Amino acid sequence: MKSNDVLGLIFSNSCEDTLTELTAHRTTASVPIGGKYRMIDFVLSNMSNSNVNNVGIIAKSGFMSLMDHIGSGSAWDLSKKRSGVTILPPYAGVNFANKVETLYQLRGYVQDATENYVLLSESNVVFNIDYTELFYLHSVNEADITLLYKNMAVPEKLVPTTIKHDDVGKVSKVFIQPEVKGNCNLWLGSLIMSKELFLDLITKAMSENELDFTRLVQKWVDEYTVFAYECPGHCDIISSMNEYFRFNMSLMDGALRKELFQYDRPIYTKVRDDAPCKYGLTSSVKNSLVSQGCFIEGEVENCVISKGVHIKKGAKVSNCIIMQDTEIGENCNLSYLIIDKDVVISDDKNMMGADSFPIHIEKKAVIN
Repeated sequence: MKSNDVLGLIFSNSCEDTLTELTAHRTTASVPIGGKYRMIDFVLSNMSNSNVNNVGIIAKSGFMSLMDHIGSGSAWDLSKKRSGVTILPPYAGVNFANKVETLYQLRGYVQDATENYVLLSESNVVFNIDYTELFYLHSVNEADITLLYKNMAVPEKLVPTTIKHDDVGKVSKVFIQPEVKGNCNLWLGSLIMSKELFLDLITKAMSENELDFTRLVQKWVDEYTVFAYECPGHCDIISSMNEYFRFNMSLMDGALRKELFQYDRPIYTKVRDDAPCKYGLTSSVKNSLVSQGCFIEGEVENCVISKGVHIKKGAKVSNCIIMQDTEIGENCNLSYLIIDKDVVISDDKNMMGADSFPIHIEKKAVIN
C-alpha cells in the first residue's frame, strides 16, 4: 500500500460535549493549543508528513474558524496539483447526527476519491506519528481493518474503548466502557480499511439501523480480520477542560516538546506574521511559552501565551493559558485561568482557579 493511495478523513467535533467552554464558538479541531497551534494541526501534519495527500475534514458545526485556519491547506503542503484538503460540512437537508449517518452521507465524496484506502481519525488526539508504518503492517498482515491504539490511562470524561489482541496484534475483543484501573490498550478512534470495504460496511450499517460506530467496530472484530497497531511515542487525548489544561502545562517539559515537535516530522500550522515578542524593563518571565507579537511588562510564570497578548506593568500571571490578542491590565493577579481569545481584563483584578479546576474566561469577554 502506498501512502498516497490513502484518503484521510478527520472528525473535527471530537469530544465537543466535554469541552463545551472551548467549543462554544468553534469546533474542537480549531481549539488553540500550545500557544501557536490548533488541535487539528497534529493529526493533519501527521497525514501530510506521511504523504496522505487527500484529506477531508468532517465539520458538523462551528466550523467558521476552522475554515479560516485551514484556508487552502498550503501550510500543510496540501494545496498542490495532486493534493488537497476539503472541509465537509452538512449540506441542505442533511444532519450529521452520528458518525455512521455522517459517513453514509459523505459516501459520494469517498467514492469520487481516487485513493483505494480510507484512514479515519479524531481531531483531539495529540501525537506525532509516521503513518507509513501503520500502512505497511496493514498490508503485511493482510488485515481487513487495522485499529490505532495506545497503552495509556483513560483521560478524564472520555468513554473508553479498549482492545484485546494477541502477540502478533490480531484483535480478539473490543470492550466499550469497561472498568479500567491503570493503563489499558485504549483505541484512539483511528482505523484504516479499503475504500470498497468501508463503503460496503457503512451502507450495510445504515440499512440495518446500526448507528453506533463504536459498537460497529466491536461487531467487525467477529466478522473480519482486525489487527491493532500501537501508536509510538507520546500521545494525549484532550477530552476535558482539565486534560486541556494539563497538556498545555506539560509542554513546559523540554523532553516532551522534543518528542512532539520533531525536526524530520514537523507540526505545521497557519502562519501569522507578527513582530517578535517585546519585554518591558519591568518584565519577568519564568518557565513559560510565549509566542510572537506579545508585549510583556509584568511578571509571568508557568504560562502558555499565544500571539498578540499584552500583559501590562505590575500584573502577576502564573499557571495560565492565555489565547491570542488578550489584554491584561496593570496590577492584576491571575492564577490557574484559561483565558480565551480577545479578552480584556481591566486593572487591579484578582482571579484564581486551581490546578484541578482551572477557570475559563470566554472569548471576547470584558472583565471590568
